[in-house]
Amino acid sequence: MKKTILTGIRPTGRLHLGHYYGATKNWVTLQEDYDSYFEIADVQALTDNFNNPDKVRANVREIAIDLLAIGINPNKSTIFIQSMIPEIAELTIFYSNLVTMSRLYRNPTIKTEISQKKALFGNNGEGVTYGFVGYPVSQAADITAFKGNLVPVGEDQLPLLEQCREIVRKFNSIYGDTLVEPEAFLSKSKRVKGLDGNEKMGKSLGNAIYLRDSQEDISKKVMSAVTDPNKIKKDDPANPDVCMVYYYHNLVESDNLNTICEECKKGARGCVQCKKELINSINKILDPIKEKAKYYEDNPEVVDKILLDGTKRAREVAKRTMKNVKKAIKIDYDE
Repeated sequence: MKKTILTGIRPTGRLHLGHYYGATKNWVTLQEDYDSYFEIADVQALTDNFNNPDKVRANVREIAIDLLAIGINPNKSTIFIQSMIPEIAELTIFYSNLVTMSRLYRNPTIKTEISQKKALFGNNGEGVTYGFVGYPVSQAADITAFKGNLVPVGEDQLPLLEQCREIVRKFNSIYGDTLVEPEAFLSKSKRVKGLDGNEKMGKSLGNAIYLRDSQEDISKKVMSAVTDPNKIKKDDPANPDVCMVYYYHNLVESDNLNTICEECKKGARGCVQCKKELINSINKILDPIKEKAKYYEDNPEVVDKILLDGTKRAREVAKRTMKNVKKAIKIDYDE
């Protein structure tokens, strides 16, 4: 039998190249060899967007369109909406009894995200909500509801998965062998930098190229990308290691990559020429994705049916897990 993979994405905006090369492109490959569940995590999105539910609601379908457009196949994988699986919320409550607040605050990922959201939580983090600090518990419920064997993660997400593993071990030690302890499926991809050189490409940072950006938008964004500040004239030698244009040439695997690098170092390549070539390389990758997305944009009822069918299948699995959990903790009163 195939092993089960569970991973998800928060519907806070359309997918960009950071999502694609950092995670979702790999998901397309994984679905061929694993029983794959792809969660649109709208409940988790509300942990720091609770005051903007319209944003989360509007992006559920948008995320689904992007996933389908890049090649996630609903006949091979299950795409589902988190909030429509009430068993996940039930499991979150049960698991919350097994985790102390001090342990949650020690989670490096939580620490980092609180520090990044000072405007939302205040400079000392005193305004952090219970839902936000507790979302690793919700993630544990996501994974275990579907008996996830493997979870595709980057190294920065390992602390979240370890929190899940701790919860599983504690539950099983108290109530008996009930839950599957997941393992990390480390992604070979790394976090994608923004066009401005920021270590992270992000929606809120304004440094992202989205999968469905128009050719005009892509051109404007690439032409504004950061290059070697020491290259003043067209024929000045430059350092490709500090140039975001070369970084993206490498990311999208442009043709003649070695030539681009050598010409850059020798001063035989102007930045405008280099940017125009990058624009062509990006369009070559994104044009087929946008063409496929157009079909789903024009046929939203198809997307909605895929989501409802996937959620229905996912819930049947979650129901079976919940039945075992309730039996283990002696609250299976209807049996």
